[in-house]
Amino acid sequence: QVQVVESGGGLVQAGGSLRLSCAASGRIDWPYSMGWYRQAPGQERRFVAGISWNASDVKYSDSVKGRFTISRDGAKNTVRLQMNSLKPEDTAVYFCAVGATPDVPKFSYLYSYWGQGTQVTVSS
Repeated sequence: QVQVVESGGGLVQAGGSLRLSCAASGRIDWPYSMGWYRQAPGQERRFVAGISWNASDVKYSDSVKGRFTISRDGAKNTVRLQMNSLKPEDTAVYFCAVGATPDVPKFSYLYSYWGQGTQVTVSS
């Protein structure tokens, strides 16, 4: 049984910052990558950022490059997403996922486990 739990979502003004955290627990084969996706109302779930098992490989979507930072500086089963200079278009439910591969997966189906999501709302 595997659990993936996100935390840190909330309401923030445009230009502000927010930090999301995610912890995975249970019998997960090591090594594994982790990542973040987000889904806005009426839209499909889209990739935000991913990080490899040892943090040597980090990837971001073009829309968040330079503003968001993904890290694995806690326990190896924990990932953080620091979000700065937030924009209203960043408003979405953010999902944390555990990858089926050590390096950042190229497609969403290569993530094995998903969290319930945490709401991030950016006001204008």
